[in-house]
Amino acid sequence: MKLMARYLLNAAIFAMILSLPVFAQTGWTIAPRTKADTDLNAVYFADEKHGWTGGDNGFIAWTIDGGLNWTRQFIGTDDTINDVYFRNREKGYALVGERIYASADGGQIWREEKIFKSDEFGNAKPELYSIRFADRKSGWLVGSVSENDKIIDSLVMQTEDGGQTWKRAIVPTKAELIHLDFVNEKRGWIVGANGTILNTRDGGKTWQKQSSTNLATLYHVDFANNNLGWAVGDKGLILRTEDGGERWVAVNSNVTRTLLSVSFSNDKTGFAIGRGGTILRSEDGGKSWIRQLSPTDNGLFGLHIDKKFGWAVGGKGILLKYAR
Repeated sequence: MKLMARYLLNAAIFAMILSLPVFAQTGWTIAPRTKADTDLNAVYFADEKHGWTGGDNGFIAWTIDGGLNWTRQFIGTDDTINDVYFRNREKGYALVGERIYASADGGQIWREEKIFKSDEFGNAKPELYSIRFADRKSGWLVGSVSENDKIIDSLVMQTEDGGQTWKRAIVPTKAELIHLDFVNEKRGWIVGANGTILNTRDGGKTWQKQSSTNLATLYHVDFANNNLGWAVGDKGLILRTEDGGERWVAVNSNVTRTLLSVSFSNDKTGFAIGRGGTILRSEDGGKSWIRQLSPTDNGLFGLHIDKKFGWAVGGKGILLKYAR
């Protein structure tokens, strides 16, 4: 009788364990604070030591010791910083509404650069969300144009002289465009609202739509090479392609939280982050994902992954570090 009772107890415990959510052990920990008490929206590292993060109320900070210490930089605005991106340790950009700020000294001095004419959009207002460079001279900006708080057009800007001048590119959509990624000076992708995915094979001279068979908003895209890429979005959506986006396939993320960023350090290992402190990890090129134990419930908005380390930033100034 006692043996049977013990067996039933063990079986019940085993069943409870199986019913619990599956989490993998994680190397994510809360990093030293940046002194930000507002949301951090973006993070970018030029190398293992030099990194920047930006967010609400014009907050921007940098580190030169791999995130052990952070020092605030002053960009000259109290508006929200949507993106921070550095081409190297010295040359970087911050996107603030319709404005772009540039630095040539690692962010010690920031200067606003005018890229739009004062009457270019009439009563409408442009908003810039993401910036990337493929090489020293070729770069792109993406965003939207709105009027009376309604999106009326997409926005893609291109430079061929290292950011000295920008011109608007023609794209086959009016949807809000949120993020872009280039793997070289020719091949690039843009994602945005209504499942929008755009692709260029000629350095942004022309853009074509790619079908995702999904109308959910896509917030981030990352490509490892010309063929292998990923995009994430609403309600745990993860899309994967092995042919440069000719065919996008939804893979099971096992979460329903909106995912806001995805980044791979190589063609196998990558992470996705999002609302509610969600952290997912893949070790098979994004074919499958395992939820990681997260040290925060705050939303995670920005992600940067390299060969040895990872960084995630989010709500209320949270800053997470990953070490292999």
